Amino acid sequence: MRTKLSSKGQVVLPAGLRRQLGLRAGDGLEVGVEDGSIVLRPPRRGRIRARITTDPVSGLPVLSAGRGAGPHAKLTSRQVKEALAEFP
Repeated sequence: MRTKLSSKGQVVLPAGLRRQLGLRAGDGLEVGVEDGSIVLRPPRRGRIRARITTDPVSGLPVLSAGRGAGPHAKLTSRQVKEALAEFP
């Protein structure tokens, strides 16, 4: 894959690559140089553990991605099914 550097020093990552890595607008990247090449890495993310919790305000059950999952955490269909299987 090829991309170009803009006059502002910006690089566009191809959509297929962004989808493959689960990157969204505003996500940070680690930037470095290795053996004369520019290397971009998404920050390491902890494994998301979906679970059913109780909303402190309403007292109703809610599906949570867990603490530290971040505001853009996504749950897969499999994670949702697993969490709901444990729901009484």
